[in-house]
Amino acid sequence: QVQLVESGGGLVQPGGSLRLSCAASGPFLSLGVMAWHRWTPGKQREPVASITRGGTTVYADSVKGRFTISRDNAKNTVYLQMNSLDPEDTAVYYCMVNYGRDFWGQGTQVTVSS
Repeated sequence: QVQLVESGGGLVQPGGSLRLSCAASGPFLSLGVMAWHRWTPGKQREPVASITRGGTTVYADSVKGRFTISRDNAKNTVYLQMNSLDPEDTAVYYCMVNYGRDFWGQGTQVTVSS
């Protein structure tokens, strides 16, 4: 089993920045792909960004150039630096980690509003 604890969400004004963190714990050796998804009521869950253990990244078109995903393999932690935030980025952000199967965090709310 893999337990995920997310942090860093909150309320921010348009144009502002937030950094999300997701720390994984459990009896695992090494984690596979780590990713962030987001969900807004009335919409499907949307993949935001992913990163392999070796550092290869993939971004949704809607966040390219604004968001940066990174990971610290020694700390089993994945980060999402979000800049130039827009009200359209308002959502619950979920961390996902693959270790044989996908494990999900509990979600952290990000609200972009003036």
